[in-house]
Amino acid sequence: MNLTEKIKSALFGVAVGDALGVPVEFCSREELRQNPVTEMEGGEDTTYRQPAGTWSDDTSLTFCLAESLTKGYDLNDLAFLFIQWLYADYWTSRNACFDIGNGTEKAIVNLVKGVQPELAGGDGEYDNGNGSLMRILPLVFYLRDKPIEVRFEITRQVSSITHRHIRSIVACFYYLEFARKLLEVKDKFHIYKDLQTEIPASLKNIVSEAEIGKFSRILQQNIYEVPEDEIQSGGYVLHTIEASLWCLLTTDSYEKCVLKAVNLGEDTDTTAAVAGGLAGLLYGFNNIPERWLKQIARREDILNLCKRLSNKYITLCYN
Repeated sequence: MNLTEKIKSALFGVAVGDALGVPVEFCSREELRQNPVTEMEGGEDTTYRQPAGTWSDDTSLTFCLAESLTKGYDLNDLAFLFIQWLYADYWTSRNACFDIGNGTEKAIVNLVKGVQPELAGGDGEYDNGNGSLMRILPLVFYLRDKPIEVRFEITRQVSSITHRHIRSIVACFYYLEFARKLLEVKDKFHIYKDLQTEIPASLKNIVSEAEIGKFSRILQQNIYEVPEDEIQSGGYVLHTIEASLWCLLTTDSYEKCVLKAVNLGEDTDTTAAVAGGLAGLLYGFNNIPERWLKQIARREDILNLCKRLSNKYITLCYN
């Protein structure tokens, strides 16, 4: 895949996964076992009563980041776009902001009050929702050629706008490192094994052993061998990164990965968005089912965003 295709794969990978999960968000795993999601759904009987193909805050904030990056890396600009999303419906799927996490909302209110972006997000033990992980993927295109210390620091900054506890930052960093290796077209299992060594080594002087230990199921075990009943799929950032990797590593196509993520239940849109971003990069845009792509809200606008982001980084490569 060329750069344009990789960007399309990532952004649509997130959006399609999100849109598959939106209609059944908060449904239990047992409910979905009895009535599993197999196609794009929508309508009055769904969680938010939105038409099929509607994506939520996960994708909106992902697109805000991508939009900001078309102009270069500017944390203040990104913060401004987050405010525009919440209060002016910027980059919403159908001109309405209908879903937002508590931590993200509090952080954006802080931004409106004038708090610096790096200090706006919560930094307590209970501020580790998945709200920064779900939107971080476009940053990989900016970070891909930078030294690892720079990659971590910028990841910290971008996560901290809404979630600045080190656990959320490490989850985002791991996710982007996995995505970065997918850009190099490496095998997903080789990536997983490589990161078990590379992540602890790169963070040993930055992150406490206790915090690194929170990621033991990823960094010390084979998450893909864990039984489904031991995979949790709520809004906790650690559970989301585990569930997303589990879905990616236990399936062999984009379609199977995101459907598996949705049918885990609970925070269906975010698990599928996070898993879908990696699956998009792994399998490519052309392997995202066209029947789903046709239903995605604002498809042409997303394609335009992908083109503009691609043009930005192709230009940078030649300068």
